[in-house]
Amino acid sequence: MVRRSRVGRVRARPWRIVFDGGSLGNPGRAYGSFRIAPAEPESSPVTGRREFGLGTNNEAEYWTLIAALQETLRLVESRKLSPDQLELEVRGDSRLVIEQLRGAWRARDPRMRDLRDLARAMLDRFRKADLVHQPRARSVRALGH
Repeated sequence: MVRRSRVGRVRARPWRIVFDGGSLGNPGRAYGSFRIAPAEPESSPVTGRREFGLGTNNEAEYWTLIAALQETLRLVESRKLSPDQLELEVRGDSRLVIEQLRGAWRARDPRMRDLRDLARAMLDRFRKADLVHQPRARSVRALGH
């Protein structure tokens, strides 16, 4: 899908990331999965699943997003593109991660602050990054678990 801006210019649709992390116990064995949908209609989505070791649910959410952003940057660069040319839409069901990255919520814990800052620095490499909170059921449907 190609969107037109108000002045008639054609805008490419954004690359889309859906991410979800969790832990078995809190803290416990942390894991996460993500799906990256490049903007090009002929491109297939890329999925990933990661195991992180011991962590909290919130850490697993951040670790999963960071892994998805690393993979997205790798894909972008493998296509000889620059992240600052692209728009990104990031969808997740972690209100904490989305709101901290938007700047609406503070990150009081130093570990969360460090993870937020790392994710924010990666997001800032893109021309635009929209952060969208979505219901858990939608994340599960998108990720197939």
